[in-house]
Amino acid sequence: MKSFFLSLLLVLFSGTSTLHAKKFTYEQIHRMPKSIEKDYYIWRFLSQTTTTATEAKKIIYEASRLNAKLRKAYKYRTGSTVELPKIRATKEANKNWKRRSDAHKSFKHGLALMQQKKPKQAADYFEDARKNYLQRYDIDKSLFWLYLSTKEDAYLKLLRESCNINIYTLMAADTINGRYPKTITESLRKSSTWGFDIEDPIDWAKVKQKMNSGVDLDELADEHKSQETIGIYTYLKAKACNYTESYFPMPYRKAMKHMTPERQALIYAIARQESRFVPASVSRSFALGMMQFMPFLIEHVSKEKGEQIDYDDIFDPYKAIEYADFHLDYLTKYLFHPLFIAYAYNGGIGFTRRHITNKHNFRRGPYEPYMSMEKMENEEAKEYGKKVLANYVIYLNKLGVTTRIFPLLQVLASPSETDTFRK
Repeated sequence: MKSFFLSLLLVLFSGTSTLHAKKFTYEQIHRMPKSIEKDYYIWRFLSQTTTTATEAKKIIYEASRLNAKLRKAYKYRTGSTVELPKIRATKEANKNWKRRSDAHKSFKHGLALMQQKKPKQAADYFEDARKNYLQRYDIDKSLFWLYLSTKEDAYLKLLRESCNINIYTLMAADTINGRYPKTITESLRKSSTWGFDIEDPIDWAKVKQKMNSGVDLDELADEHKSQETIGIYTYLKAKACNYTESYFPMPYRKAMKHMTPERQALIYAIARQESRFVPASVSRSFALGMMQFMPFLIEHVSKEKGEQIDYDDIFDPYKAIEYADFHLDYLTKYLFHPLFIAYAYNGGIGFTRRHITNKHNFRRGPYEPYMSMEKMENEEAKEYGKKVLANYVIYLNKLGVTTRIFPLLQVLASPSETDTFRK
């Protein structure tokens, strides 16, 4: 009886259900290339009651990095903690990190001055941020706030020249009722890529190894130019051109034939941001699949649906879409606006409720709703929401629903049109 309860505690604390779960051997995991994907399978291996402490102590040093799940599973399997050699950033990486950090500080200072009704002073900080930012998205963000603080059309012109699809470039186009930036949605004739399993994270890890080894990315992309692997193909094509072209694939149409255009656009918008449509994607925190479901959410949805599945089943893109659609049914009971739904998908519905019910957020006022979108403390959810919103607008248009971003932003201060939480 004592051993039963110990086993049950192991399951609960490690987070992996043994019910209908795959089993892995040490040799299976050992043969996998070092990668985030292997880290996920190390976690699965550590979470098995059949894994010995000796095996755990051997396999843990094959992980590329340790997250909370790995540490917890290892501790419950062995009773001890572990550290891996720290990955040292290159001098260039440290330099880039410092520049981005300085740019963030300048940008936040600029926002504070805007709240103090000092737009001229704020403009100096936004300009400093623009000079230090390296990513096009961040530069466009600075340009937009330079326009808000100075009202100079030159900044809108620079935004309209950007090749990046984001809320700032879309808003710049809306100011002149101009066309949105060009996007690419290819229809591929070949159905699949021979010898490649789209549902195997290790196959995807091997592609990433090639990608980082200096091979020609266009050639690598062409090796995966098929309907099944369109996510990998467009991911590599975008990387090959340094994101100067914007790919918006629309795969797995059969899975969405019963959905409204709005739901289709939302799923596509989230999938593009979460995984770039790579079915076997694994994040550092072990969010899984094309829609990046956390293991606990897979368990919750499967229970609600009366199913018993293995975590790996979510690497099937059709299952990922099915589960995302089910989860979105829950979120959209309370949230009607794609920005707020994206916040909840990323940061949780409780976090989203707290943010939007704060009396200072998403109310009518100067620089709204832009100020409320920028001052969110959860950095990941903040940027995630904005990117999903831009994706949503693009995909709705591709699905035949003419949509501009300004009307979507203007209703954010109108609770009856966006959520059930605010009065």
